[in-house]
Amino acid sequence: MSQTVDRALSILPLLAQGPADLGQVAERLGVHKSTALRLLRTLHEHGLVYRQQDQRYRLGSRLFALAQEAVENLDVREIAHPHLAALNERCGHTVHLAVYEENEVLYIDKVESRYPVRMYSRIGKPVAITVAAVAKLLLADLPEAERRALAERLDFPMYTPRSTPNAAAFLRELATVREQGWATDLGGHEESINCVGAPIRGADGRVVAAMSVSAPNVVVTAEELLGLLPLVRRTADAITREYSGSAPGRHHTPSEDSA
Repeated sequence: MSQTVDRALSILPLLAQGPADLGQVAERLGVHKSTALRLLRTLHEHGLVYRQQDQRYRLGSRLFALAQEAVENLDVREIAHPHLAALNERCGHTVHLAVYEENEVLYIDKVESRYPVRMYSRIGKPVAITVAAVAKLLLADLPEAERRALAERLDFPMYTPRSTPNAAAFLRELATVREQGWATDLGGHEESINCVGAPIRGADGRVVAAMSVSAPNVVVTAEELLGLLPLVRRTADAITREYSGSAPGRHHTPSEDSA
C-alpha cells in the first residue's frame, strides 16, 4: 500500500512540470501502463489530476483549491510563537512578529524582555514604517514599482538623527535589506533602542512576516545585539520551514525579475 501511495504522489510533481501522457507517466514511474492508468484514474476521481481532450494529464483544480485553503488557514503567529518564546528565553530581549496589511506594518505578537525596562510596542499597533527593522523586511520584498510608489506616499518623520530622511534613502535601504536578507534599526525610532530582524517566508519564497529582537542600549550595545543576528536568522528560518512546509534550505529570495 505504501508503495502505491508513493507512486501516486510521485505523479503530482511530474505533472507540475506540464501535461504528460500515460506513456510518459509510466516511464517516469518505472511501471507498466496499466499500473500508471490505475493511479491516474484514482487521482482523477479525487480531482487531483485532470485528463485533457488530447488524453494528456495535468494537475486538477481540486489540488489548487486544497493548497489555497491550506494557505488561508495557516496562522503564522501560532506557528511562530513557540520559536519566538524560545529565542526570548535564550537571549532575554524583547521579540516581535509583524505583518504588512493594508499599507501598514502591524505587530501581531510580542514576547517581553526579562529585564525591567519595557518597550512601548503593543500587539495590533502600527510600526514606525520608515525606520523599524520588521517594516524594512516586509517592504523590501514588494515589487520594485510598488516599493517606489509607497516610498513616494510616505512621510519621513525624523524621530532621531538616525531616522531615514527621505524616499531616496529609504529605497536604498530597502534594496540593501532585500539583498542581504536581514535588517536593523539602530536608534532610528528611539535613540536608546536597537533592533535586528529577519524575514519569514511562505512556500512561494515571498515574505509573509518579519521577526525581530530589540533591546535598549543600557542593557546591550548595538554591536552586542548584532552578534545575535545568526540566532535571529536561524529562528526565522525555522519558522519559515514550519510555515511553508519546506525542507531546510528550500526557501528562496525572489529575484527582482520575478517580482
